[in-house]
Amino acid sequence: MMKNAAITLSRITKSFGATQVLKEISLDVSPGEVLVLIGASGSGKSTVLRIMSGLEKADGGEIWVNGIPLHDQKRSRDICGHVGMVFQQFNLFPHKTALGNVTLALIKAQKLSVAEANARGMAALERVGLADRAGHYPSQLSGGQQQRVAIARALAVQPKIMFFDEATSALDPELVGEVMEVMRGLAREGMTMVVVTHEMGFAPDESPQK
Repeated sequence: MMKNAAITLSRITKSFGATQVLKEISLDVSPGEVLVLIGASGSGKSTVLRIMSGLEKADGGEIWVNGIPLHDQKRSRDICGHVGMVFQQFNLFPHKTALGNVTLALIKAQKLSVAEANARGMAALERVGLADRAGHYPSQLSGGQQQRVAIARALAVQPKIMFFDEATSALDPELVGEVMEVMRGLAREGMTMVVVTHEMGFAPDESPQK
């Protein structure tokens, strides 16, 4: 186990029924590192990411995220607020504006005031280049813009680690670049990131581990 690692997996195993997907996987991710997971469909890369983010329980082994032992069920919920997650699907509420989508969890889960949530939400939208679209609804945004709103929503909780699960695979090819550029910007800022992707153009530029 690497001292002060942002993420540590130690001998992780995972099976779905009779199919073993992960067999004693061990790795460390340093603070500020970008780990890119590339592999064929069904190779287990998304399962690794979901275990790291606390969305999936491993069958065996130990997982540490920001010093929190996710393998300890009593501590696993402590990860909330430490990580942000961006999925393939945008999962935006169609009846809420871009800003409303970003601030919803801040108000409901983190109990921020509307003013505090709006300030943090606008800062997150500015970070992904969409401050001028804060009042737009998802139907008024392109797919790339919707995914950038989803990234802003994750950033608004001020995570230490960002997880991206095929964040560009649902986009038309001409829209992939704008989302990848936001992700590259986060990498340049020193955000710890784990990225599952099939976009080879992203991986070689940003990740020492592949």
